[in-house]
Amino acid sequence: MNKNSNKYANKIVNAFLKNKIISPLPAKYTKKISAAQKFRRLCESKIKKPISGYKAAGTGIPVLKKLKEKEPFYATVYKHNVLENKKTVKINKFTMGIELEVCYIIKKNFFNIKQKATKKNIKKFITHIAPCIEVVGYRQKKKGIKSLGDLCSDFGANVKFVIGSKKKFKNQNVKNLKTKIFNKKISQSTSGNTNTVYVNPMNSLLFVLKKLQKDKIKNNNDFYVFTGSTVGVVPILGKGFYKGTIEKLGSVSTKIS
Repeated sequence: MNKNSNKYANKIVNAFLKNKIISPLPAKYTKKISAAQKFRRLCESKIKKPISGYKAAGTGIPVLKKLKEKEPFYATVYKHNVLENKKTVKINKFTMGIELEVCYIIKKNFFNIKQKATKKNIKKFITHIAPCIEVVGYRQKKKGIKSLGDLCSDFGANVKFVIGSKKKFKNQNVKNLKTKIFNKKISQSTSGNTNTVYVNPMNSLLFVLKKLQKDKIKNNNDFYVFTGSTVGVVPILGKGFYKGTIEKLGSVSTKIS
């Protein structure tokens, strides 16, 4: 990447680490997903903080079609952005919204397997499954999504992840489960379904693990995979507690301030 790429990467990395907002990135880093992927990798290479896992983004098939993209992308999730259930997340005017997802915990020895990841062989590496909330937003002074690259170039637009009640993985069925996220105080409620997520969350998990193998990513710890929103991006209409429930999996809450 050239000198300009490094300059803009340093700017957004600094904003990411210090929770600041910068002017929008030039379109050449955000318009095409291929350029955004390269830029994201450059940014991530500059961060030395512990990694908690990886997220799938752009997993809604109608959204992919609208943006004329063939598949989602993945981004790294850092430990400082992963919180326990009921913790507080501070937002700003460039926060896009809140999402409700299924996440998995994967054993680190996944990275030692020689064969290609399949739905069958990845199950032995899953230790737990949980509902989680992702708060999404930019580190830039911009709103809305014009391309998948908008999200990808800004660290996948992940602000914070809040992990709900973990269950031991026993091959739970995650197809066609009802989901809901709500703020009782302001009477805001949005319903969804796990099938919204790139066919279903297990399919999204496989997508991320295949990409990690292809990109030769290694991790020395067990790690999370966040599979994408079951309710789309829900606007945050008020402060206070948002609670998400996923049928048969449990619940997760965060306080928005």
